[in-house]
Amino acid sequence: MEVCYQLPVLPLDRPVPKHVLSRRGAISFSSSSSLFGAPDPRQLSQRRGAISYDSSDQTALYIRMLGNSLITLTFHLLNQYGLVELFQLDMVKLWRFLVMVQEDYHSDNPYHNAVHAADVTQAMYCYMREPMLAKSLTSCDILLGLLAAATHDLDHPGVNQPFLIKTDHYLATLYRNTSVLENHHWKSAVGLLRETGLFSHMPAEDSLNMERELGSLILATDISRQNEYLTRFRVHLDQDNLCLSSASHRHFILQMALKCADICNPCRPWELSKQWSEKVTEEFFQQGDIEKKHKLEVSPLCDRQANTVGNIQIGFMTYVAEPLFAEWARFSDTRLSQTMLGHMGLNKASWGGLQQEQTSVNEEAEPIPAGTDAKDRTAAAGAAARRDSNTATTAGGTSSKEIPQGSRES
Repeated sequence: MEVCYQLPVLPLDRPVPKHVLSRRGAISFSSSSSLFGAPDPRQLSQRRGAISYDSSDQTALYIRMLGNSLITLTFHLLNQYGLVELFQLDMVKLWRFLVMVQEDYHSDNPYHNAVHAADVTQAMYCYMREPMLAKSLTSCDILLGLLAAATHDLDHPGVNQPFLIKTDHYLATLYRNTSVLENHHWKSAVGLLRETGLFSHMPAEDSLNMERELGSLILATDISRQNEYLTRFRVHLDQDNLCLSSASHRHFILQMALKCADICNPCRPWELSKQWSEKVTEEFFQQGDIEKKHKLEVSPLCDRQANTVGNIQIGFMTYVAEPLFAEWARFSDTRLSQTMLGHMGLNKASWGGLQQEQTSVNEEAEPIPAGTDAKDRTAAAGAAARRDSNTATTAGGTSSKEIPQGSRES
């Protein structure tokens, strides 16, 4: 199997001819068909609704991803690994499950939406193809990894856990203020699995075990437990005692892979990473706006007047992303890992440069009052630096998981 050395960009923003977008169902054509004409009639009998296409036809795959990125990508990967046939998954039930998963993501969330889920699923696929994992993972591991990635933020409300707790949201009460969002994502995924009966043909014990393992993976994305997982990972690497022939060790590595996939946006090329950063920060700020509106204490990083995208991202990379991906690179020292660390370093420097530019603009806009001596200027600069440091430290306790979404207003 060829190693994936880059994180491919999903081409969701390319212009597509109107005559292509106007098709309904006809998007499912084989590689022998023409993009601008009717498909070969001999191929029509090979179609299976709107989900059958020749895997070698990149145009067909691309077109499908435009409107249903999560559905298309997840189905494609499950099919590519041969998991649909291996686990005897009913095609209709699988399609219905994936449609319901995509629909349960909130499209009005700037960040935690179905495109983020597709992005994480794509990254998870890349990590599972790394040599250390590709030669060890079982088909069951791969199935769980892909499903966990696709559902890891299911029905995310657009706000973080502290917001749900301080507004006495029913989810906070239900899950006793512990991994509130992650428990909800997991239980929502289980609900869809049972509603569609995707695993109903399996023995009851096997189905329940799949649900439990799915939950274990999703719960690992709780950023409040970051140090717990990172410390355990570091100890394993220091002692060189990871044994991927052990089911428990493989599961732990899948947890770490999903954690990496969930927060890998700083590892993308700058133009793409910057867009994700702006989206996640806007979701923070929307939560802050809600908190201000209802006279609640504004959560850290959620005040658009007191924070910038740059200082939030520099803090997040310094205290959360860099430590995690440094350890991942120790585990899987490949070109992909080094490329991700390289991108993160460049992105951090780019945000730093933008911060400096903004500081210069602000200083020009706010001239220092006459009579202020050099000592006073130095003290003011030091105070500003301390504020930025505190903001960055706070960022270490928050991730792309802890962000605004649908919540109950007080």
